[in-house]
Amino acid sequence: MDKKKILIIDDEEGFTQVAKFNLEETGDYEVKIENRGSQGLAAAREFKPDLVLLDIIMPDIDGGEVADQIKADSITEDIPIIFLTAAVTGSEVSSRGGLIGGHPFIAKPGSLQELIDCIEKTIKK
Repeated sequence: MDKKKILIIDDEEGFTQVAKFNLEETGDYEVKIENRGSQGLAAAREFKPDLVLLDIIMPDIDGGEVADQIKADSITEDIPIIFLTAAVTGSEVSSRGGLIGGHPFIAKPGSLQELIDCIEKTIKK
């Protein structure tokens, strides 16, 4: 089975390193990290991931804007996005139907299994 390519765009370096390690340890994913939101589109164009995990609140550019850039680019427009955010709780995720702006989202810090479940559900759409 080919590994699924996951791009994590998040300014929290500690979180991205742990997420990358844990996802790659499963043997199912190849993970690239971009810690600057402003470089998110360029990273997506270069890496061509199967899915993007995108933080919403970043200092240089808002995750919603990065998502808009990815969806507006002909090379990256079909890449699914899952938002990651510490700005909401797990119960708020449920109350919003698990979507922000039409994209699934996960409250940070979530469990590895929750993250994998959301990735698999989103990629299989």
